[in-house]
Amino acid sequence: MSAGNRDVDVQLDVTLIARWQRGDQRAASELVERHAQALARFAAAQGVREGVEELVQDTFVRAFNSLESFRAESSLRTWLFTILKRLMLDRQRADRRAKSQVELDEGHAVQEFNALDGLVADEAMQRVRQAVDRLSPLQREVFTLRVTEGMAYTEIARVVGSTEGACRVHYHNAMRAVKEYLSDD
Repeated sequence: MSAGNRDVDVQLDVTLIARWQRGDQRAASELVERHAQALARFAAAQGVREGVEELVQDTFVRAFNSLESFRAESSLRTWLFTILKRLMLDRQRADRRAKSQVELDEGHAVQEFNALDGLVADEAMQRVRQAVDRLSPLQREVFTLRVTEGMAYTEIARVVGSTEGACRVHYHNAMRAVKEYLSDD
């Protein structure tokens, strides 16, 4: 996405936020339509397999409840990714607490992909997914935000809480690791 397109997108988000704050409920729906798929893709790429829609909805609820604190120092999408990331971390913590209290047996493990996954996923896509899954959590986040969402390194740095330079290094290392995994046959 070019800088001009990004500026237009940011301005559209600012306009929709202002409309929503004046009571136009359609503006909120438009914001959700503009960003929900990207948030869902990011959550899925980070390993969230269940409750993606719920996480995305919670992200928008939290965002709409605190829009007055949005300072537009970054794009709305970057802010939404940051909220989503915090919610995913909260969920991981809660899951770890629950797992430490409940003993799971092998019957609870996912054994196979569902039919839709089987139709959609081909061998190459599965190999890429395996390669991405092998990345460290931070590399996976940076890689996903850069490749899938086309975010600039400055935006990625805000989402992951790092520096632009560090994000470039993480992306480079992630790309190298994915290429190496794919070339190993």
